[in-house]
Amino acid sequence: MSKPIVALVGRPNVGKSTLFNRLAGERKAVVDDTPGTTRDRLFAETEWNGFAFYIVDTGGIDPTPDSKGKQPLSIGSADFIEDIRLQAEIAIREADAVLFIVDGISGLVPADVEVANILRRLQEDKPFSDGEVMRYPPILLVVNKCDHQLLENSIFQFYELGLGEPYPISALHGIGTGDLLDDLVSTLQSNQLAARIPPLGEEDAVKIAIVGKPNSGKSTLLNALLGEERAIVSPIAGTTRDAVDTPLNYNGIPITLIDTAGIRRRGRVQRGVEQFSVLRSMQAIERADVSLLVLDAINGITAQDTHIAGYIQDAWKSAVVLVNKWDAIPKDSTTMQHYTRIIRNELKFMDYVPILFISAKNGQRVNQVLPLALRVQEERMVRLSTSQINRILQEAQDFHPAPAGSGKPLKIYYGTQVRSDPPTFMIYVNNPKLAHFTYLRYLENRFRAHHPFLGTPIRLVLKPRKK
Repeated sequence: MSKPIVALVGRPNVGKSTLFNRLAGERKAVVDDTPGTTRDRLFAETEWNGFAFYIVDTGGIDPTPDSKGKQPLSIGSADFIEDIRLQAEIAIREADAVLFIVDGISGLVPADVEVANILRRLQEDKPFSDGEVMRYPPILLVVNKCDHQLLENSIFQFYELGLGEPYPISALHGIGTGDLLDDLVSTLQSNQLAARIPPLGEEDAVKIAIVGKPNSGKSTLLNALLGEERAIVSPIAGTTRDAVDTPLNYNGIPITLIDTAGIRRRGRVQRGVEQFSVLRSMQAIERADVSLLVLDAINGITAQDTHIAGYIQDAWKSAVVLVNKWDAIPKDSTTMQHYTRIIRNELKFMDYVPILFISAKNGQRVNQVLPLALRVQEERMVRLSTSQINRILQEAQDFHPAPAGSGKPLKIYYGTQVRSDPPTFMIYVNNPKLAHFTYLRYLENRFRAHHPFLGTPIRLVLKPRKK
């Protein structure tokens, strides 16, 4: 199940970034008393009582004069209302829950009323569907800077916003944040339970995510695989905003194709909906079985492509590398081998991933994409017998014993496969700390020499055990 997204919204200087840092457990957002310090949206992964979710910090809505000395916008001005509406729409449409932050010291101000009215209206007008279940993104009203009892007693004025029970907290000192997180997690869990009710047969479908940089041809590939114009295709980078699920039956095998927004380098992620699009793409990788990493053959493999590959590996997901726009490349008999060497060199950490050269535009080798992805999924579910595993480990030690790093060598007693999806092997040793990462990589290569596990990462977990 993908991790839900929680957005922090509100006017400037109410403590959104302070609360973000409190929830993230580290100082990731710049905090300053000057309103408007947060310029870009920040996101972080966090957890509460074992439940993981993303939090997104947003820039405040500022009705004050800008740096060029323009007059302040009145609370009823069309420009200011449009700014509020834009941020509210992004939060409601893209987040799974919204924390609306207000200032307990300043009390209720007209800007809070405007934000609350728009959030509530959007929540009522824009429910979203998960299968047969309609859900409304919940809005939790958080009254910040309640550092002492006197301020907590003054929160009743915020009932006027019509957003339910206010949560008095102090983001700076952590007061009240536990109760807030308890209710937030409870709400997210109940919504995720509703969201998990899938259409008939979808729970057994192989989930394939199409990921990559903006404008690499992901939506064109989706349309080519489906044989119809299902996704909007445009030469403008960033056309796809959401992760779009499309069911497909391929030779009797149910498949869910997930088209995603392009993932930009963090420094180039723009304010607004694009920040949420990056999170949605990362969520798509998490809930997919196989990710199709689409590269642009014209521009070649870039640092951002390797970052996306790293996201896939960190999530322990299987992958296929698709080099798209191959029709636009001048070729000779060695061009494909040249590109393959470059990709293998840049993706050294994923040398087990197959590479396929395609053109989504004219259909070149597109018919090979799904068969290859399904083969990779089959490799992901492979299980080896305990006798096979121990024979591999014994042969590995006979051929190359573990080096003695601190005078005491690593001793491997036996191993077993504890799960598939991905294949995970528990190896019992005398002391896991004696295992150098290079020797673990050697063991992984010995496993792949016995069975390739095409496109699939394998996990080696060392556990101490007396002989």
